[in-house]
Amino acid sequence: MRKKNVILENVSVTAYAAEGKALARVDGKVIFIEGGVVPGDIVDVRLSKNKKDWAEGKATQIHTYSPDRVTPFCDHFGLCGGCKWQMLPYESQLAYKQQQVEDHLKRIGHLEFPALPPILGAEKTRHYRNKLEFTFSNKAYLTDEEIREAGEDWPRRNALGFHIPKLFDKVLDIQTCYLQEEPANLIKNTIRDWAEKHELSFYDIRRQEGWLRNLVLRICTTGEVMVNLVIHHEAKEQREALLNHLLATVPGITTLLYTLNPKKNDSIFDLEPKVFFGKGYVEEKLEDFTFKIGPKSFFQTNTYQGEALYKVTRDFAGLTGNEVVYDLYCGTGSIGIFVSRSAGKVIGIELIKEAIDDAKENAAANNVKNATFFAGDVIDICDDAFFAAHGAPDVIITDPPRAGMHEKLTAKLLEVAAPRIVYVSCNPATQARDLALLNEKYTVEKVQAVDMFPHTHHIENVVLLQRRY
Repeated sequence: MRKKNVILENVSVTAYAAEGKALARVDGKVIFIEGGVVPGDIVDVRLSKNKKDWAEGKATQIHTYSPDRVTPFCDHFGLCGGCKWQMLPYESQLAYKQQQVEDHLKRIGHLEFPALPPILGAEKTRHYRNKLEFTFSNKAYLTDEEIREAGEDWPRRNALGFHIPKLFDKVLDIQTCYLQEEPANLIKNTIRDWAEKHELSFYDIRRQEGWLRNLVLRICTTGEVMVNLVIHHEAKEQREALLNHLLATVPGITTLLYTLNPKKNDSIFDLEPKVFFGKGYVEEKLEDFTFKIGPKSFFQTNTYQGEALYKVTRDFAGLTGNEVVYDLYCGTGSIGIFVSRSAGKVIGIELIKEAIDDAKENAAANNVKNATFFAGDVIDICDDAFFAAHGAPDVIITDPPRAGMHEKLTAKLLEVAAPRIVYVSCNPATQARDLALLNEKYTVEKVQAVDMFPHTHHIENVVLLQRRY
């Protein structure tokens, strides 16, 4: 069984493991399976890795379908890299996510914690994202069937959509996406149709040539719509014709920008988007707080569940109006501002200076006068002099990226020893790792999982840590 290119036949899928992979056991060996399978399916699996105690592979054939399956609602399901759990009932998705949080806390963190309350599921399981980024490519992904139908002379097709997983130069042309409210699809399809009709060049990532590169859409619960068209180089006549056509065709666009990106990578954070129409930003609301979101701003991608997540965070913080709250990895200040009315003082720290500039603007716009924001690495900023100037923290809120906190930061938190820490995480595995380190001085008092991304395996989790006395 440890040979390469092994195909395991009639494997019974029993559960889900981390990162959304399905789980089975064959002769006591754990098999991790990709390929859109569901517990209860019986499948054949082609192994790609084959170790002594475990293996992983992809389902090549499904012999028996699980009774728990539902019909996916998207025509692109199975090819597109998103929404991989559409074939699971939403209640089952929530159950597996809840179990994953509990497993990580036990198996990675080796922690003691109270019984988990039910995960906070989303009321909107479609059209819930406020931001999407599409890619232009002159190499559309074609299925084997499409290639066979085209024969030897199958043409190179353009695409505007999402990258195929593990194929950096192939993009799936997306007609209808259910992740974002309209006019998202109308905007995307209007731009594609105009570009095809006028023979505008779609980008070739291998040759680093072509004009149209990316399309970034933000659609807010306030009704404001931002479009940022990323192009390789300036071509004023073509650009103005395309953007004017878009404004004339699609009602409701409140801000239209374009960004020139001649670089090899798609990042726009070191570039300057230019305003073609509108005020250059959109505004989003959480409760009655208003947040200005520019083309390079970070903001919770699911506004509806973002508000639920922040409510949990504020509740776990247990604020009475007098506390000094430190908001680490504060981004554009959304959590700090959200809890500010219940705190005595909020100190936000974030590495990215542009995010701190946004945080200061957002605080001023919401008349929040008890929040101060600092740009820099928390390890460098939070020294004895800083605490002497701004006050020792009563509560620390930390919301790190998927990689979790740096080991130096966990050591710093142990040194600071604030009475309470609220740890907000988009990756319960790295969160559990960090909690194990903090276990030296803290106990886990509360845990609450929040589903921010229906039909995916991703989970947000909030943990309240109480200092031991």
